[in-house]
Amino acid sequence: MIEVAQGNSPLVLGLPHTGTDVPDEILASFNETGRDLADTDWHIHTLYEGLVPEITTVHTPVHRYVIDVNRDPGGISLYPGENTTTLCPLTDFDGNGIYKTGMEPDEAEVASRREKFHKPYHEALAAELDRVRALHGFALLYDCHSIRSGIPFLFDGTLPDFNTGTNLGTTCDASIETLVVERCKRADGYTSVLNGRFKGGWTTRHYGRPAEGLHAIQMELAQSTYCLERAPWIWDAGKADRLRAHLRDIVTDLQNWKPA
Repeated sequence: MIEVAQGNSPLVLGLPHTGTDVPDEILASFNETGRDLADTDWHIHTLYEGLVPEITTVHTPVHRYVIDVNRDPGGISLYPGENTTTLCPLTDFDGNGIYKTGMEPDEAEVASRREKFHKPYHEALAAELDRVRALHGFALLYDCHSIRSGIPFLFDGTLPDFNTGTNLGTTCDASIETLVVERCKRADGYTSVLNGRFKGGWTTRHYGRPAEGLHAIQMELAQSTYCLERAPWIWDAGKADRLRAHLRDIVTDLQNWKPA
């Protein structure tokens, strides 16, 4: 189920939210809002594809409405006091319910999905990080995300184009954070922020253990930089090509990074 492409560099890309697969029995419980799958990280796998050689990628084809593999498996909120979605989301990013009345998952169903879909993704991701760390003495996880640039339920105003998250500098070596932040600042015509609304999800926080040779950083891109931000989420080739040039610089810097 989990799709892994192995490379031999120290860089691993996590792709947790690009999948659109929903098991039939779960899809039958979704209402029309849920079936729209609007909160997909649309085209992210295509955006990063082929930027540089020898990168490992780990991707789940299962949609985040089934279970969000970037959430704490225990259901603990990453952003206490702020609107967010849960391990098995009950609403979309606009706060609208995604299930037919009375068909929301109970505790047993959440546990089942965690075992079927959340656990295998993280087993695969952990295995790849361990593999490349054994090759190089360290591993660097770059967690790939995107979201609509305007979602009042989640944040005020317009989201910057590049949103880098390191959980306030705790998930990676400071020089890694600097490399990415400086590249984003130099991207002409784009806006950027470090540890703003998105400080890194559970994946970044869980695997980011610099003292153990495991570094992690999250990039949340505004979807306005490369596609239409409403159905049918059309890929904008001109915007995407321009963005990919900057993403290539970022991942090249990360792939070439070595501990001091």
